[in-house]
Amino acid sequence: MITVGIITASDKGSKGERTDKSGPLIGEMLEPIGGVVREYMIVPDEREKLAEGLIYMCDEAKLDIIFTTGGTGFSPRDVTPEATLDVVERLTPGISEAIRMKSLSVTPKAMLSRAVSGIRKQTLIINLPGSPKGVKECLEVILPVLSHGIGILKGTDSECGHDVK
Repeated sequence: MITVGIITASDKGSKGERTDKSGPLIGEMLEPIGGVVREYMIVPDEREKLAEGLIYMCDEAKLDIIFTTGGTGFSPRDVTPEATLDVVERLTPGISEAIRMKSLSVTPKAMLSRAVSGIRKQTLIINLPGSPKGVKECLEVILPVLSHGIGILKGTDSECGHDVK
């Protein structure tokens, strides 16, 4: 089982003015790899609120992985990457790079994503776009390796490399 947290960054969603479709989709897509959503919140596009949610899910709830959705673009209110950088201890650039590479094959607008990913203690944090279409495309790229990455982080899997004879 992989314990999951989802934070949707949305001013309108946090006020109940918009239904979040991306957050629930993340949970659905993680079920086949044993992902169980333990925490879910919708917060306004505010750096402090996002950071507080991330810290709570890492330090108190001790989740294996947190996905954020939304707030990764160029809008002045898009501060999810900054909030993530405020709390992570180590970056995992390969995840964000792989997502961007795949997304670029779908649309050139993918280069406008500022999404990041990283590790805080034993929790992996990954920024995803705000649209359900973007979430689906991005998760399809990383789902095949998530279980192994979480296993390494938790100390239950061995390292990725192996001896060549």
